[in-house]
Amino acid sequence: MRAFADLLDGLIYTRSRNAKLRRIGDYLKATPDPDRGWAMAALTGGLDLPAVKPALIRAMVEERVDPVLYAMSRDFVGDSAETIALLWPEPMVAPEESGPLLLSEVVDRLATLSRSDAPGVLASMLDRLDADERFALLKLAMGALRVGVSARLAKTALAQAFGLDVEAVEEVWHGLQPPYPELFDWAEGRGVQPSAQNVPVFRPFMLAHPLEETRVDLDEYAAEWKWDGIRVQLVHVAGQTRLYSRAGDDITHSFPEIAEAFAQAGALDGELLVKGEAQGGAIGEGGGAGSFNALQQRLGRKLVSAKTLAEYPAFVRLYDILFDGAEDLRELPWHERRRRLEAFATRLDPERFDVSALIEAGDFEQLEEIRAGARDAAIEGVMLKRRESPYVTGRRVGLWYKWKRDPLTADCVLMYAQRGSGKRSSFYSDFTFGAWTEEGELLPVGKAYFGFTDEELKWLDRFVRTNTLNRFGPVREVEKTLVLEVAFDSIHESKRHKSGLAMRFPRIARIRNDKPAAEADRIETLRRMAT
Repeated sequence: MRAFADLLDGLIYTRSRNAKLRRIGDYLKATPDPDRGWAMAALTGGLDLPAVKPALIRAMVEERVDPVLYAMSRDFVGDSAETIALLWPEPMVAPEESGPLLLSEVVDRLATLSRSDAPGVLASMLDRLDADERFALLKLAMGALRVGVSARLAKTALAQAFGLDVEAVEEVWHGLQPPYPELFDWAEGRGVQPSAQNVPVFRPFMLAHPLEETRVDLDEYAAEWKWDGIRVQLVHVAGQTRLYSRAGDDITHSFPEIAEAFAQAGALDGELLVKGEAQGGAIGEGGGAGSFNALQQRLGRKLVSAKTLAEYPAFVRLYDILFDGAEDLRELPWHERRRRLEAFATRLDPERFDVSALIEAGDFEQLEEIRAGARDAAIEGVMLKRRESPYVTGRRVGLWYKWKRDPLTADCVLMYAQRGSGKRSSFYSDFTFGAWTEEGELLPVGKAYFGFTDEELKWLDRFVRTNTLNRFGPVREVEKTLVLEVAFDSIHESKRHKSGLAMRFPRIARIRNDKPAAEADRIETLRRMAT
């Protein structure tokens, strides 16, 4: 655990991307199997220790530390693993076990535990470690490292350390299981490159740059709607179908009707949506999608009931094709892949799949007008794709652009604030805001924790501390005097919130300390914006 703890500690305090790459690479080259494989699994989100849950760890530490002290410390530190690592008492009697605790030993033991045995085993491990090793163990066990490293960066570090092509690593990654012995055999020249043949593996998505001030020639770029669902990849190989999220997570079990309907060999890129309330039967081109709020009723469910399947029927709006059968189409230009996609889609169930329609516009100015008028619940903006572009991993300048629709805004009143986590743990940085009812009651309509500068954060933190009315654990209720201009992508009816509304991607656009709270927006005003 010593080397893994040093790695995490170094990554937390390293801001430079290149320095993070070097740290991970040095660790992978110096650390033997299988420890380095388990470290990669942890860094890329591929490690699951089901017997260890945050509630179990909290109960375990509260048996050894005053619960009030733990709660106050957790509130101040902002991170459970760091708090417990620092508060954990030294054992009264030295543990019988001797020698260092290996990362592979930890994973092997925790992966086979029952929930009843987990507290005792985890406590005995913590007793053998010092504070930063305890921190690493708890981060590993709870499955949320949050050390400023994405899965892509970890894979890039591996590729650079061993002189591999990162695209080749990505290509085979999802066909391998941790601790990845075949991967390191290939990396160090003891084995051949692993093959993804006959395995429904995930291949990284092609992504887009924000359009910002760029203007493009529509003779060179095609325009289509950017739909507000979740990006998915459908893969069918050797009789197996998998549905992957943008992060490469297997979400097949959450959308069984989609997997069942996709039985054509190939790999497609698209947007997962649910049908709109008035829709039924074939979805057709261009419309029929419900809001993201409706899609949320399906997300994250391990088991989907017949009632949920009927109330929120899912479908995929197809964007691109990567493989047609065993034929790799990614090097073809977009316009040729589009032709192949349209042909492929004719073999699919029209109730579950359609092709995202292109936007017909004579020039860029006309496209601007079309985009400005789009307020469909499921439209997030416009995609612009170079007609000659291949399908490549990640973001490449000049190939694909995303042009989101302009946000909606509302003036809302700050109601509650909560401390942030990590580097924001000393600041009140999570803000709940509300709008007025016709009867003069203030009801919460959203929560935001970004959009402001560091200086504005300090100002807001001072406001919260000097205008606190009540404390509810880590949350403070403040005087209802400060107006915030809130920007959001869309707003939807919601039965889960007292106001009956839920904002999509709210962020604080401006602090309106010039505006009286009584002049903030009303619930009815926001309801008229709802889609």
